[in-house]
This record gives sequence, structure tokens and C-alpha cells, in this order.
Amino acid sequence: VNKPAGLVVHPGHGNYNGTLLNGLIYHFKNLPFNSDGRPGLVHRIDKDTSGLLVIAKDERSMTDLAKQFYLKTSKRKYLALVWGIVADEKGTVNANLARDPKNRLIMSVPKENESFGKKAITHYRVIERFNYLTLLECELETGRTHQIRSHMKHIGHPIFSDSRYGGDKILKGTIFNKYKQFVSNCFDIMPRQALHAKSLGFIHPVTNKELYFESELPQDFQNCLKKWRNYSK
Repeated sequence: VNKPAGLVVHPGHGNYNGTLLNGLIYHFKNLPFNSDGRPGLVHRIDKDTSGLLVIAKDERSMTDLAKQFYLKTSKRKYLALVWGIVADEKGTVNANLARDPKNRLIMSVPKENESFGKKAITHYRVIERFNYLTLLECELETGRTHQIRSHMKHIGHPIFSDSRYGGDKILKGTIFNKYKQFVSNCFDIMPRQALHAKSLGFIHPVTNKELYFESELPQDFQNCLKKWRNYSK
């Protein structure tokens, strides 16, 4: 499934209808349950993150795909537009994640005890640099809630327009009103975190063939990048 931004993956607080899972249950009968009791879902991505998900339609597929994700043999790459110039061409964030003690809606790296929380590893490489932002390709080794969003904030590069992690403010750049207006226009073009699940690879549960899927950047992301490219020139 190539999920659009704004679509919730499964019902939860405040989102009981109109989710991807509601649609799956409508279209497919007897979907297998995952370990959380949710039919068909092998993994998930955030409401305002766009991109690729794999759905299991029978028990065999669910068991096999869930094992691939658990053993970290599936391949998942994201594109993320982050604040600031990321200095190194590539790098790895290896930092445990847990619910933030001050804000339960976000995840953060535990400050008091780094061994607390769940292991989380994100590899990244620079795709393109703009004046005050960097486009990264992020590859997940683990798949924790908000992993890329919280890891990027942790290293000082929050995702552009990510309101929950502070990326919806002007964090880099000039003090001129013209620049402020430009960034405000970019926020209007992309009023969500600039994060897209670009590619997904796994072994087919029945044929054992390696499958690899890619999805194009959605229009809002493309339009935002175009504005920053023009500005950088």
C-alpha cells in the first residue's frame, strides 16, 4: 500500500473510522491478526508520514513477514527533509527510545539512563543540501514509534514542518522578513512532517523471491523541495 499523508493506519484515540485498517477489513475477509490483535498489519507508519506499507492477507504471510521485520531482514528507506546542514555525508544514530517523561505523545532518548527504553538504530546519508536544510535518506535497522523523527531531533536536526518534534518553527536561517515569509510559505505547502517511506524490500512468503518496491515523493514534498532548490540558487 502506498499510504497518503493524513491517513491513519489503525483506529485509536480520536480516530475510530476512516483508517487504513477500516478499509482493509471492508475489502478483505478473514485477515490474520498481528501480535497486537490488529488484522493484516505487519507494521505501520505515522498518520502524516506518506509511503509504503506491506499488508498480510493470510496467516502464513503474517507469520513470515512479521519474522522478517523482527529479524531486521526487511529493507526500509525513508526520505527526510531536516533542519540544518548535516555535516557528515553519512552516519548512524544508535540511541534507545522511550516515551518522553514530560510529553507522552513523543518519543525521546532517555537522559538519565541510556540503557532504558528500546534499542533503536537509524542509518542516514545526505542526498542534497540546501541553505539551511538537508535532504536525507534514512534506513531503518529497527522500527520504533517515531524513530526517525525522534532520532533526528536528538542529533539536532528536527524534521522540517514536524509540529510534534519542534520542526514547525524557523530553526535555521536569517532574521529577514522575506526569509520568514518564504519559510512560512513552505510550511503552508507542506503542513506535515517532511518524511516519506520511499522504499520497501522483503522476501515473498510463498515464492521466496526478493521483492522491492519504491514510491514517488508525493506532490507536497516535491513542491517544498522545488521551492528550497530555487531559494538556494
